[in-house]
Amino acid sequence: MTAERTSLPRTELADLLTDAARSVSAILTAEYPTAANRSYLHPVLGALSAGPRVACELNDQLEAFVAEEPRPTTPADLFTLASYAAALGWLTESLAELTTSIDQICTRAGIFTEPQDQVLAAHGSAARDGDFAFSAVELAAIRTAAEAAGLTPGDYVEVLSESLLAASRITDACIEISSGLLEDATYVRDAAPDHIWLGDGPNGLPTLVRSLLARMEAAE
Repeated sequence: MTAERTSLPRTELADLLTDAARSVSAILTAEYPTAANRSYLHPVLGALSAGPRVACELNDQLEAFVAEEPRPTTPADLFTLASYAAALGWLTESLAELTTSIDQICTRAGIFTEPQDQVLAAHGSAARDGDFAFSAVELAAIRTAAEAAGLTPGDYVEVLSESLLAASRITDACIEISSGLLEDATYVRDAAPDHIWLGDGPNGLPTLVRSLLARMEAAE
């Protein structure tokens, strides 16, 4: 007869969340070699290369946690499970949005047909009415990068701007996911046993679950 396994200690539950937070945070520092003809994708390729791997690792960890015997049933178990699942869902959604954005950027880079050098010229002139102006050095760098990418300078500025915007969105998501996991890890590790619970009110929910609910309410 096989003895039943005991529930994981709260320190180990907290470590699960902490390790997940570190993995998500590592997406932001991932590097991926970018060819000169695709330099406008440099801001997003690191996250695109590392993100799916991290999501798969988190999914494997979640499945292993759920498969533990006995199944997660304690308040601390369920709190950890809810936080972990929310993080994985949020990360998966954010990576899907990133992939869509990159696909759109690549499409735009391939369908530009009209020269847009006038866009670059406007940026290169002296700043007027508070508009940003490129320096001569920046203009030269843009023209060089655009030539390598087979784009006009104006087109290059547009796709690079979209790439930077997509990078900003995935960065914000990873930071919020990681910080939420760390907050929940601290709560699981330090809270009194009888204070860890999943009640009907928002205070009984993990940080990431509350954040997701707030986003859903804001979107309505």
